[in-house]
Amino acid sequence: MTVYMEIVCVGNELLIGKVLNTNASWLGKQATALGVAVKRVTVVADDVEEMAAAFREVLKRKPKFIVSTGGLGPTFDDKTLEGIAKALNRKLAVNQEALRMVKAKYKEYTKTNNIPEGEMTPPRVKMATLPIGTEAILNPAGTAPGVRIDVDGIVLIVLPGVPKEMEAIFEASVAPLLRQAAGDVGYFELSIYTDNIMESVLAPFIDKVMHDNPQIYIKSHPKGRENKPHMELHLSTIGKPSENPQICLSKAVVELAGLIKGAGGEVVKVETEVTV
Repeated sequence: MTVYMEIVCVGNELLIGKVLNTNASWLGKQATALGVAVKRVTVVADDVEEMAAAFREVLKRKPKFIVSTGGLGPTFDDKTLEGIAKALNRKLAVNQEALRMVKAKYKEYTKTNNIPEGEMTPPRVKMATLPIGTEAILNPAGTAPGVRIDVDGIVLIVLPGVPKEMEAIFEASVAPLLRQAAGDVGYFELSIYTDNIMESVLAPFIDKVMHDNPQIYIKSHPKGRENKPHMELHLSTIGKPSENPQICLSKAVVELAGLIKGAGGEVVKVETEVTV
């Protein structure tokens, strides 16, 4: 049974193009490698109403996991937890475990930098103010804790937007959850690179191979020009070792390569990338 996940990225900077959304790309790759299928990525502004509406929509689709990034810091525009609280109709309150984590981080910073220990100002306490009934997750690379919220069988994980912090929390605390949920399912992929055959000619070949091999997904990526075509055909599948996914991929590759050569195209290279 396929395990589904959705990603919600919060931040005006993403919507205006100030910051490239590398978090979504990284999370999608990690989840896929763990055997979890990412169904949708939502990007939403730093607005409580917009965030609440976005999280309600995602929750209605009932993916097993929702992972959000951004909006956990101490500044005025860090409103993700407020938006989630509104979506879930929960109140915000200081979480004592989260507060302990934040205090410990500032104590560590002051000791490392040999400066007087700062007080727990409202912006610092804000990072420990979570929706009631949620769990704080240790941030190994920063101050603001991550948050886990369980809602009707859905696991909602809220992560910071700073990439190194998001990645550190994901690897330490989220990846094990996804791996356990996916079981022994692995993700397998490879690419065929072709010359001298247009994408419009390849289209029916891709349809045929996917029809003959329904467990295989094929996506074409043009790399050259229309008058000098160079294509990457990316083949992927998710499956258990007992289902022989690599054999299925090899079978599809042989069929597709034969069709390409039969139409006068050239298979330049087959590049294997296997993630388990």
